[in-house]
Amino acid sequence: MHAGMSEFLDDQTRGLTELVETFRKARVASARKAALESAARIRALNQRVRDLARSGVRLSSISQGTAERLIELQSDIVTSALTDAAAQLQRLADTEHVRDLARGQAEVLQATRQRIVDDIVRALTILKGAAGEAREVARRATTARPATPKKPARRKARRTAAKPATVKRAARKTQAKAGAKRPAVTRRPR
Repeated sequence: MHAGMSEFLDDQTRGLTELVETFRKARVASARKAALESAARIRALNQRVRDLARSGVRLSSISQGTAERLIELQSDIVTSALTDAAAQLQRLADTEHVRDLARGQAEVLQATRQRIVDDIVRALTILKGAAGEAREVARRATTARPATPKKPARRKARRTAAKPATVKRAARKTQAKAGAKRPAVTRRPR
C-alpha cells in the first residue's frame, strides 16, 4: 500500500510539474505575443505622428502667411488714411470758399467709404483663403491612415427583466397617495 501511495504521489508531482511548466511557457509566449503586437502598433503610430506633425507645420505656415498678409493690409490702410488726411489738409489750406471745402469734404467721404469697403473685402479674402488652406490640412489629416485599433474583448451583457417605467411610476404614485391618506393620530387630553 505504501508503494502505491508513493507511486500516486510521484504521478501527481510529475503532473503538477508539467502543469507549472506549461503555464510558464504559455505566460512567456503570451508576453512575447503582446510585445510583438505592441511593437507593431507603435510602428503604425509612427507614421501617424509624422503626418500630424506635418499638419502642424502646415498650419503654422498658413497662420504665419495670413498674419503677414493682414499686417501688410493694415500697413496699407494706415498709409492710405495718412495720405488722405494730408491731402485733405492741403485742400483745406488751398480752398478760398467754404462751398468748395464742403464739396471736397463730400468727395473725400465717398472715397473713404469706398476705401473701407475695399479694405474689408481684402481682409475677408485673406481670411477665406487661410480657412480654405486650413480645411485642406484638416482633410488630409483625417484621411490619413489611422492606427490599427486593438479589438476590445466582447463581454456578455447580463439581461434582467425590468418593469416598464410606467408601471414603476404608477406604483410609486399609489404608495405616495396611500401615505397621504393615513388618518392623523389625535391625542386625547389626560
